[in-house]
Amino acid sequence: MIRQNGIPIAKYDASTHMPIKSSEHNFSRRIDLTSLQLFVAVCELGSIGKAAEREFIAASAVSKRLSDLEAALNTPLLHRHSRGVALTPAGESLLHHARSVLFSLDKMQGELSEYADGVRGHVRVHASISAIVQFLPEDLGAFIQQHAEIKIDLEEHLSTEVIRAVQEGAADLGLCNIANGAGDLQTQPYRNDQLVLIVPSGHDLCAQGAIHFEAALDFDQVGLHANSSIYLAMRQAAAAVGRTIKLRIHVTGLDAMCRMIDNGLGVGVMPQRAFALMRGVGKLESITLLDNWATRRIQLVARDFSSLPVSARLLVDHLAQSAPPGTPAAA
Repeated sequence: MIRQNGIPIAKYDASTHMPIKSSEHNFSRRIDLTSLQLFVAVCELGSIGKAAEREFIAASAVSKRLSDLEAALNTPLLHRHSRGVALTPAGESLLHHARSVLFSLDKMQGELSEYADGVRGHVRVHASISAIVQFLPEDLGAFIQQHAEIKIDLEEHLSTEVIRAVQEGAADLGLCNIANGAGDLQTQPYRNDQLVLIVPSGHDLCAQGAIHFEAALDFDQVGLHANSSIYLAMRQAAAAVGRTIKLRIHVTGLDAMCRMIDNGLGVGVMPQRAFALMRGVGKLESITLLDNWATRRIQLVARDFSSLPVSARLLVDHLAQSAPPGTPAAA
């Protein structure tokens, strides 16, 4: 601090020894974390109204905070239109920095929470339908019995959406099949699953016992969501042999797929364990698929496992114990 006649006239940066401008010095005071969190929520959802609903705050209050944020930065951050909002170039830049700031705060909270008496926490988990139906009920149930004070919010999403949620900080932890890589995210093995073809009892393919998926392309198909990892793998397999899928209907759940197949609408592909858990849905049989893509790995996904809050790391350690022997460690 430089003073003249006892009056402060300038402040200096201790690391650079350069004077700090008044506007720079006051910048951190003009930006509050709540406004940054709301700004990120609006960007992720593309709507002030949806962000207000998710954050349990009035839409007018969100709009006021965004206007104050723009005034503090002296630049527009969002283009408002009838369908929602779009980011300006300045908004894109702020979104990047805001996520970094909020992520650093989460990391700080995780490190400090280790000093608390007892472990308490809140873990946000996004997972694919394959992970949720086959494995997570038992695994999460066992975890909660050991850590009843930790709250877990679990949401089902497509694998691509799980990865995006972790990248954007909307989820602490993801569980999904990673067919095309996870970008800059870290991964750890969780479980393996095997895809099988589901057909009505007595179907022509039953006598073969095990087939390549190409043999099923002669029949109508009941498929999962068009962007699901299973359906994308089916499309790629068909394209590889110069064929197309005779899609009869898309469904959003494995139980719905079984009911459709039982009522003669086609055949379908699903995880073997999931089918075993739904044995009571119709008179159906499973046929082993010999294709390499039918054997899949479900992975744990995070930005940085080491910087997760202690409650999330406990969950990761618990789930990682289920990994099949001999699988590689974190990547």
